[in-house]
Amino acid sequence: MRHKLKIAGWVAIGAIAGALTTVQLQAVARGSLAPLPLEELQQLAAVFGMVKSDYVEPVDEKKLISEAISGMVASLDPHSQYFDKKSFKEFREGTSGRFVGVGIEITMEDGLVKVVSPIEDSPAFRAGLKTGDLITKIDDTMVKGLNINEAVKLMRGEPRTKVLLSIFRKDENRTFPVTITREEIKTQSVKSRVVEPGYAWVRVSQFQERTIEDFARKVEDIYKAEPNLKGLVLDLRNDPGGLLDAAVALSAAFLPENVTVVSTNGQLEDSKFTYKAIPQHYLRRGGSDPIKRLTENTRGALKRVPLVVLVNEGSASASEIVAGALQDHKRATILGSQTFGKGSVQTVRPLGPDTGLKLTTARYYTPSGNSIQAKGIVPDVLVDETLEGNVFAALRTREADLQKHLENGPEAARGGPGMTDAERAAAQQRDEAREAARQRLEEEAKKNPNQRLVPEFGTDKDFQLQQAINQLKGRPVVVSKTLALRTEEKKEN
Repeated sequence: MRHKLKIAGWVAIGAIAGALTTVQLQAVARGSLAPLPLEELQQLAAVFGMVKSDYVEPVDEKKLISEAISGMVASLDPHSQYFDKKSFKEFREGTSGRFVGVGIEITMEDGLVKVVSPIEDSPAFRAGLKTGDLITKIDDTMVKGLNINEAVKLMRGEPRTKVLLSIFRKDENRTFPVTITREEIKTQSVKSRVVEPGYAWVRVSQFQERTIEDFARKVEDIYKAEPNLKGLVLDLRNDPGGLLDAAVALSAAFLPENVTVVSTNGQLEDSKFTYKAIPQHYLRRGGSDPIKRLTENTRGALKRVPLVVLVNEGSASASEIVAGALQDHKRATILGSQTFGKGSVQTVRPLGPDTGLKLTTARYYTPSGNSIQAKGIVPDVLVDETLEGNVFAALRTREADLQKHLENGPEAARGGPGMTDAERAAAQQRDEAREAARQRLEEEAKKNPNQRLVPEFGTDKDFQLQQAINQLKGRPVVVSKTLALRTEEKKEN
């Protein structure tokens, strides 16, 4: 047994050593990296050998290595991630704005999947699904008890395959089956409407490859309907971010040419960069420029129209870049609640044809040089979600709540594994506030089982949108009486 163990261990060391030679050469080439810790890497190889030869059941070698990489990357910060074949495909679908499925925007209600809206010209749209429909069963799986991600995975699949959905339609008080053939869906990350004569609303829900083209087209349509636009509301609430170049492009639509949008700083020279409002800094591999076309078609009106940007605790990353740039250049009034606070940049690097690594490579800074990491963008005007207050704010997690989050600024020390007394007290206070908010929500839901506690964004009942229009018109705004700014709790060395 010892002889087998020794052989297994040295075979593992030999297998890893070949890869280490390449990595060592890369480390020397970059110059700034310290020599690799060979003794610790030999221990890693020895553990691999022991698990391979001594574990109670045979273990797949590829799975062991994949899990080891995942654990190493996950120890860094909440946003670095190793992509295996499946997760890499899902990530690329998310940034491209394309996936294979039935084509519905969904949420959860009473443990069931609720259709927020079918995507125009999607299989679900053509099958007659409506806003408010409840999905009770997906093929042979009852939806009750599933979370939203599990339900999404069941509805997605390969092109031209079928899925059977059981639908409960409240207003008709009936349940019926619908068979839908999956196909590639192109998601719409931009919505818009004219709120009232002279005032429009544009919502960006995520920064994807097609977002800027969709944004330009939607705004061009608005100006055709309202050539003398008096004010615009850019809605970035619950926008989790996405592609950096899309954030730079959206900012450039409103800002003077060549001003700074955002700067980044990390270990490598190529992570130190200042992005400006110029096509070279947001166009990918040439091609047409939707922002230039939009500026020409609106005769530069978008650079001048009074602008309010709506944000909340769910606005993160790329949406915070846009809000920070427009705020620092005094181009817009930021209205809502303090944003998520994700002030880091992730670079995706392929490791092979179907695996990759998403690695945090830099912090980003607003044009005035401020880092929003674990702090967020502080609105110029704090406004609650509803007239009664912020219904969901206490339940939302922010960057500062995430374990192993980066601190604010490169000079900040990384916190150790333990928590200080102040951090524990703050965490307990947040947990108590969340539990109290959850109980209030449950009570309200029981009183009004068929009513949304927070109106849909962009509707006539959207309280924050109403206050944004008031701001544009110079009318009084109902400011928050309860919102308090959250700052990062500094960790001790």
